[in-house]
Order: sequence, then C-alpha cells, then structure tokens
Amino acid sequence: MTATEQLISADSHVALRHEQVKEQLSSRFHDAYDVAVAQHEAKVGAARNHSNLGEHWFRPGHWEAQAHLDDMDLDGLAAEVVYCEVSAFRYLYLMSDGGPEATRAFNDTLCSYASVDPTRLIVSYQIPIHDIDFAIGEVQRVASFGGRSLQLPVFPVELGQPDYCDSHYDPLWAAVQETGLPICCHTGMNAQFDDLARRDPTPQRALCVPLIALSSAEAMGMWILGGVFERFPDLKVVFVEPGLGWVAWWLDSIDDMAQRQHYDFPAIRELPSEYFRRNIFLTFMQEPRSVQLLRDRLGVGNIMWASDYPHPPTTWPNSRAAIDMQFGGVADAERRMIVCDNAARVWNL
Repeated sequence: MTATEQLISADSHVALRHEQVKEQLSSRFHDAYDVAVAQHEAKVGAARNHSNLGEHWFRPGHWEAQAHLDDMDLDGLAAEVVYCEVSAFRYLYLMSDGGPEATRAFNDTLCSYASVDPTRLIVSYQIPIHDIDFAIGEVQRVASFGGRSLQLPVFPVELGQPDYCDSHYDPLWAAVQETGLPICCHTGMNAQFDDLARRDPTPQRALCVPLIALSSAEAMGMWILGGVFERFPDLKVVFVEPGLGWVAWWLDSIDDMAQRQHYDFPAIRELPSEYFRRNIFLTFMQEPRSVQLLRDRLGVGNIMWASDYPHPPTTWPNSRAAIDMQFGGVADAERRMIVCDNAARVWNL
C-alpha cells in the first residue's frame, strides 16, 4: 500500500473540561451542575482505573483542537472519530435542575471544539436516555447542525434504565434511523465489575480490564437477540474498543444455538450473525491475528481500525507502521476498507 493511503481513526479522544461546558450553560444551573459532578465522582472514585496514563495523554492535542489536528498530521491521519473522556450521560441526569440545558451545553462545547475542522474531527455527541422525548429532540438538533456521530451508554441498566431492546426506546430508534447517524457505544466502565476491580491482585486492574471489553457481548445480545434490528433494520451501531477475536466465537455460538441446539429467539427471524453483519461495527487498535484470520467471519465491512489517540494503547505517532505490521497478507482493497472506507461509510463522510 502506498504512503498516500488515507487513514481514518474510528476511535480517538478529547478531554473537555467542566469549566468549558459551564461557559455554554446559564450560571443559574452551575451549582446543580457542580453537585451532580461531585455525586458522580464520589460514586465512581473507588472503582477508577489507576493505570499509568502514559506520556501521550498529556499532549496539548488531548484538549485543544488545533493541537489535535497537528498530531493527526504527524501521524498521517485524514480524519478521526472523537469521543469525550467525560461521559455526560453518567452525571447530567443527576442534576436537580437544568439537565436538558446542560446536555445541550455539553454538546455545544463538543461542536465548538470540532468547528476548527469538522471534516476531520468527527465528534460523537452524547445523547441522554432518561427522557426519550428530549433525547429525540437532541438527536434531531445534532443532525440539523451537521453532527455525524451519536454516543449512548453501553449499559443503560447502570443508569437505572431498561435494556435497549425494550420498546420504550422505539421512538428514539426511529428518530435515529431517520437521520442515518450511527449510534456509538464506547467500552469503558462497567459497574458489574466494581467488586472485581477491588479484588484484582494487579496494581493496574489487568485482570479486570479485558473482561470489560468481553462484557460487550451482553450489550450486543440485547441489540440483536432483543429484536432491535428486526424492528429498525437501518440502524448502525458501533461498538468501540470491544476487541475482535472473541466476537467471532460469540457469533458462531449464538448461530449454533439457533440452528443445531434449537434455541428459541422469538424477537428475530434471521440468524443472529445476519443482524451483526448488517447493523453492527467494531473498532480495534492492534489485533493482527484477528485481522488476518477472522476478518471474513466478522465481515471485512464490519471492522474499523482506530489509533485510540492519546490513550496508552495508541498507535500514534506510528500508525502507518502499526497498520503495515497487522495487515500482512491482506488484500489492498480489504485493507483500505478497514482503515478508511468503512468509517467513511458508517459516519457518512
């Protein structure tokens, strides 16, 4: 592959500061905002991952848009899909007053960040799930100003809400489907592992961290086996950082349950893997064996490379070399799909 090959990272990051959000928010809501932040921090503080953040974490590009673009240029990236380090949907619902206003302020802050070059910084706007009517309005507002990516919590039950297969969400899925925007579920914290995190004998939670990614199977199962894609066949759902290899095994397992073991899946009419192929996409950083051996089972059109800038696993500033190492023996056309074309299609670039 030539050095002119375009690269799109399907997963990179920005660290917004709470003060930036409050600048977009009426001062009468600031106290409620601060209280909600403090409540959330108290809740998750004990389970926080104390891993070494790495030197790249502290680069100006983690916070500043132009510096981020400069680092993309160093790495040879045409565009990045950017997720905020702060999960607004984890704390804004706690606000006693002004939650909707704060959500709009949060997303407006992301929009302002991306405005330096919105063709290259594809920010994921966070959609709350506690008020479906408001969520629909925010989806439509994001689409109206040219937003290209929506982010939802991976596990709604952590926030006291029904699983995504519940018909409660159907009006929201209809609205999202109408916009054509992808729903992105970024692997991160998972409350069910809080106790394990405390018991993990390794100082950086090395036992716990991979299990969080593997737990994406629960979420995928709710979307697929719960019939969401049966009812809304044009939805696009991106699982961010779940890993690849285990998903191939999982697809084989649930298809076998449907075919050979005669499990009953009343909410769907096709094999589970058919919905995966049509509706679900995965991102990865470095999994050469999975890329080389399992890409056909997963679907070459369903997997997307990511640099994970500027997190510790990032391939920055040597992404092209990392890609070359992983894609040995992969046809140029398939490589191009995975490192560029799939992301361009999913995010309507």
